[in-house]
Amino acid sequence: MYSENNHLNNQLKLWMLSLLVLVSLIILVGGLTRLTDSGLSITTWELFVGFFPPISNEKWLEYFSLYKTIPEYSQQNYNMTLDEFKVIFWWEWGHRQLGRIIGLAALLPMIYFSIKQGIWIIKKYGLIFLLVCFQGFLGWYMVSSGLVERVDVSHYRLAIHLVTAFIILSIVYWKFLKLSSSANQTITMDLFILKIFLFLLFLQLIIGAFVSGMDAGKIYNTWPLMGVNYFPDDSSLKEFLNLKVFDNPSIVQFIHRNLAYLIVLFYALILLKVINSGNKKLYKPIAIIGLALLFQVFFGVITILSGVKMLFASLHQINSILIILSTLYFIFISQHKREIN
Repeated sequence: MYSENNHLNNQLKLWMLSLLVLVSLIILVGGLTRLTDSGLSITTWELFVGFFPPISNEKWLEYFSLYKTIPEYSQQNYNMTLDEFKVIFWWEWGHRQLGRIIGLAALLPMIYFSIKQGIWIIKKYGLIFLLVCFQGFLGWYMVSSGLVERVDVSHYRLAIHLVTAFIILSIVYWKFLKLSSSANQTITMDLFILKIFLFLLFLQLIIGAFVSGMDAGKIYNTWPLMGVNYFPDDSSLKEFLNLKVFDNPSIVQFIHRNLAYLIVLFYALILLKVINSGNKKLYKPIAIIGLALLFQVFFGVITILSGVKMLFASLHQINSILIILSTLYFIFISQHKREIN
């Protein structure tokens, strides 16, 4: 349901664009929070009181004392100083602040537009706010897994947290595209293969989160082989029959690599279909996807070869945003038919 009121549509577009930037930013900061091992520096949820950072030395010592009670400190960072703790604290605090800002950026405009335009605004955009709230819960659910008996958060919970962020990003972007569309589109591509391609991209996000959560990228730092073999020599194919296969860092890195190859093959198939269709309107969008995939493979390989240097790993994650958004745009222009209220 979209209004024919261009002024309203422009306001809604600005709202969606703002959310798009904020969600992209929090994905970036969230990735850096993980790469700097900062996610467990704040050991309580602090839904409201955490809005203000510690100022006094006593408050800093209180936060540091709480951090000292968890396994990450006692088993890994036992030599950490207060100044070093402040570095990881600010990353996590900034990540949480962005989450609060996104919550307000989703809620306040929704209330305003609902009062001005009617309850249909809540029906159309309320899901975004609900997902943002749910994401906040998932963030704490993830953090809580690393406060007892382990030095890192659960890679399963990390994956859920990351994928939910990309789902929110996708919904916001899709609504932005609908608001930006001024003409009907007709189906020009096989939507089934496009949906499989998008599914594979989201599946790769999940496996990538597993790699990050288990530091699996640091095990084999060679490419294209893993050590001296294609398959990791510290594992066996029989492990694929085990329900705990995704707890094996070597196999998770193996799956991440090979899923990337499969995604590239699917892209090649889509590219051939676009070329055979002769629809020149699709040439530029498919080229952007291809360029993004090329960079993603490059950053992925460099990340592995560098021993997971923060810069390359961060670029690898940031570029995944471009891949998802460019794919969504390609699907949109291939099949979208705009609804007018």
